[in-house]
Amino acid sequence: MGAVDLIPVGSADLANANRRARRSFQVEVDRVTESEWSTWMDYFDDANIYQTWAYGAVRWQEKNLSHLILRDGNDVVGMAQLRIVRPAGLPVGVAYLRWGPLCHRSGSDLDRDLVRSIAEALRSEYVKKRGLYLEVLPNAFVGTQRAELFESEFSGFDCRPGLSQEEYRTFLLDISLSLEDLRKNLDKKWRNQLNASARNNLEVVEGGDTSHYGEFTALYEQMWQRKKFDSAVSVDEFQAIQERLPERQKLRIYICRLEGKPVSGLVCSALGRTAIYLLGATNEEGMKVKASYLLQWTAIQSAKERGCRSYDLGGIDPLANPGVHHFKSGLSGADVFHIAALTSCVSPISAGLVKAGQFVRGQLRGHRTRGRRPVES
Repeated sequence: MGAVDLIPVGSADLANANRRARRSFQVEVDRVTESEWSTWMDYFDDANIYQTWAYGAVRWQEKNLSHLILRDGNDVVGMAQLRIVRPAGLPVGVAYLRWGPLCHRSGSDLDRDLVRSIAEALRSEYVKKRGLYLEVLPNAFVGTQRAELFESEFSGFDCRPGLSQEEYRTFLLDISLSLEDLRKNLDKKWRNQLNASARNNLEVVEGGDTSHYGEFTALYEQMWQRKKFDSAVSVDEFQAIQERLPERQKLRIYICRLEGKPVSGLVCSALGRTAIYLLGATNEEGMKVKASYLLQWTAIQSAKERGCRSYDLGGIDPLANPGVHHFKSGLSGADVFHIAALTSCVSPISAGLVKAGQFVRGQLRGHRTRGRRPVES
């Protein structure tokens, strides 16, 4: 007799316990279409731009993607888009999962059994079956229930630096509060700048079409010509992603105009329950009229209207980018970190490949850092 039968519970509780014990999920790998994937993403509160098919196809090339689905009967309850990196002709390599898996269905609580099952499915498919080095970078912040679930239910994984050694740190703003409370919580100087921008006869337009992105690209180019900064971000790449995304998942583009002329722009993604600030650009005229303050506030209002409860300010680095860090800190969001990468590997060759990659990346990073200027937005 199993341990569950020894627990003194009522018949209804016992039935629920037995049902949970018998619960199983069905795994599907690389059988989903792009249209189906995009549709199912809308079911998840933890959906994000980095798990969209469009982002993966543009950023990593479609031939290098793999898609894993977890079903509970007919319901899709878990999703993971991975990048597969394999040296030509060799049965080894890396499976890389960024900001996933998606496992928080809208209207439901996080399910421990589901998190454990998707961890097992990922390890079974990519580590044991394919012999790859699997690296998972969950969208989970240290100290949260989500982080605890990932760290405990991915118990067969190691928590150590993999190929992606950079730590994701950001300011996360709770926008479930009223706009009045959000405004009160702003740093006093930030709020004063916002008030000043509102007196400068600025117009903000929001859209997602090619013309809006074209205006943003022109502003970004002006900013780059002025600052000459290095950046891993490609505005052309995001334009290609935007063109491929389905209408309901397109990036939101905000353009601030002064007397009809664009002076500042902002690009963010609002999927699931979190909006993410991705790109920003301001020219010299925009800086004078404090346009970026009005743009951020407008993006927050828009995200609230779209049902988001959090606003991720898109990464911070107080040492490399002190100016950007100072600007973002004025919104008074929580200073948070993603948990460490979760890694798993049984192939010595794949593990050696990763070690070699870490060494090369370290050398290149050191070379780029010398004489590098901060990225600005």
